[in-house]
Amino acid sequence: MSEVSTRGPYRVYIPRDSAALALGADRVAAAVATEATRRGVAVEIVRNGSRGLFWLEPLVEVATPAGRVGYSNVQADQVAALFDSGWPACVAQDAERHDPAGNPDGSWEAAMPACVGKVDAIPYLARQQRLTFARVGVTDPLSPSDYEAHGGLAGLRACLALDAAAGCQIVLDSGLRGRGGAAFPAGIKWQTVSRAQSATKYVVCNADEGDSGTFADRLIMESDPFVLIEGMIIAALCVGASEGIVYVRSEYPHAIAALNAAIAVARREGWLGPDVLGSGRACELRVAKAAGAYICGEETALLESLEGKRGVVRAKPPIPAVAGLFGQPTLVNNVVTLASVPFIFAHGAAAYRAYGMGRSQGTLPVQLAGNVRRGGLVELAFGVTLRTLLDEFGGGTASGRPAKAIQVGGPLGAYLPSAQWDVPMDYEAYAALGAVVGHGGVVVHDDTADLAALAGFAMQFCAHESCGKCTPCRIGATRGVEVIERIRGGDTSVRQVQLLRDLCDTMVAGSLCAMGGMTPFPVRSALEHFPADFGLPDGAGSAEAA
Repeated sequence: MSEVSTRGPYRVYIPRDSAALALGADRVAAAVATEATRRGVAVEIVRNGSRGLFWLEPLVEVATPAGRVGYSNVQADQVAALFDSGWPACVAQDAERHDPAGNPDGSWEAAMPACVGKVDAIPYLARQQRLTFARVGVTDPLSPSDYEAHGGLAGLRACLALDAAAGCQIVLDSGLRGRGGAAFPAGIKWQTVSRAQSATKYVVCNADEGDSGTFADRLIMESDPFVLIEGMIIAALCVGASEGIVYVRSEYPHAIAALNAAIAVARREGWLGPDVLGSGRACELRVAKAAGAYICGEETALLESLEGKRGVVRAKPPIPAVAGLFGQPTLVNNVVTLASVPFIFAHGAAAYRAYGMGRSQGTLPVQLAGNVRRGGLVELAFGVTLRTLLDEFGGGTASGRPAKAIQVGGPLGAYLPSAQWDVPMDYEAYAALGAVVGHGGVVVHDDTADLAALAGFAMQFCAHESCGKCTPCRIGATRGVEVIERIRGGDTSVRQVQLLRDLCDTMVAGSLCAMGGMTPFPVRSALEHFPADFGLPDGAGSAEAA
């Protein structure tokens, strides 16, 4: 990505996130710099991260005394016209007239490029509860002073005043659970690694984000990499590790570049190295690029990959917290889990527990994708419903047709029918449905979707991505593809449906990891809730019928 910067009284923010870059953000930044120079207008261009409002990208913002005013879907060939209108001076002088509150019908999002008013007041953003993503799209991702000015390092400084046991207890008391999908209590993991007896320990960040419809990890790494770095340093200090590794999927070149640059800045600033913030305690971080295997999102296959081996799932025990990377105690958490830690240490466990419901504490970054009008990142406390997300945030389907099914939790998540869209997003509530919250990916399908074909794809995906170590996953997925094809081909006999359900039961009960254990979730849910797509009468795909 190009770095275009000038200095001046007018500050213009142009995102450097992958989604904005794909839509021409670099060309827009170059055009703004060129046009400003040609007209003699002094402008400072800041390449911020994305706000996560992807349908508005590239979203260009102008700093004003009343707040940042945004322009949506800006293209390079429109920049001259913006300057002709007196931009950015007129915006800075008269920000109030761009307030989107004057456009209750939603017209503020229709024109291209349109002024969307003060960005913080856009309903999609204003209604969120951004804790982990508070700086995303707001700060310069590689400015340490900007990071600290927006609350950065407060958590690390608080951690340095605590011993390891107290630090682990804060994470446990916060109720934070792994945001990668397993939802295991993070504090228990931290305590296990901290109490393990070894001179060498590791912290590994699982940034191999591969679920369909997910991009929260990428947004953190590209738009606020310092919060991940701070979270990893805190984790290392609490568990007694001096080295951390971020394992990033190879399809994320911009995230890898941003992380490497941010780590270099952090080292220069004294946040990393042999003397973290003058504490006399050491911590180093590095980035490792993954090789493109979905299975390496599973923590033990990831560790095998880091050791230079083929990404194959390990049998447990021992668990990684006891014998992980190179046989040493290893804390493995995903990006959002570790990025949530600085808020917890800065504001206290109780402040984090104040959000959420039941055993699902804190906030969840929901990623709206698929056939949805307004796709993007929505961070809210656990308990929000899919109906609220689809209607009030997503604006319905992009096609304008009725929504039929919503898949939650990645390619191995269940397909939920409209009758279940009012169930609060909560780990236990979803488990009772036979579904998972997972990494928070929400993929919408309209009424033209063929759920039988999608169920077949889930089995094909598993067969392709399986590491092959266990029979239920390796063979079960292949047989699953065949059975679904027979049913879709017209053999809707009770025998075939029962065979498919029995196969799913075997995969759930016998697979070594979630790859095979979760593949039946989309298949079962499609069979139960959308039997007509398989050519079956109502109720024929349910467990009771089988």
